[in-house]
Amino acid sequence: MTGSIQEMRNLGKATAQMLAEVDILTEEDLRNIGAVEAFARLKFRFGSNVTLVALYALHGALIDRDWRDITPEEKTQLKAAYGTRA
Repeated sequence: MTGSIQEMRNLGKATAQMLAEVDILTEEDLRNIGAVEAFARLKFRFGSNVTLVALYALHGALIDRDWRDITPEEKTQLKAAYGTRA
């Protein structure tokens, strides 16, 4: 897959531009890196302008689900994965 980031669910032009600034240019790049690492890169580059919603949106994009449908359990796992990577 080498699709456009902004064609993925939950992700649009602004997110695609931000991801490009952290060297995530394609859907394949995002799939290879994963939501947690992509979120970590965004947080490092953009700081408080990136919220947990971005983590949920990235995860949702990878599983083709709306970020608002991410379960509380999934959110807990994602936050824990991000926390342990630091």
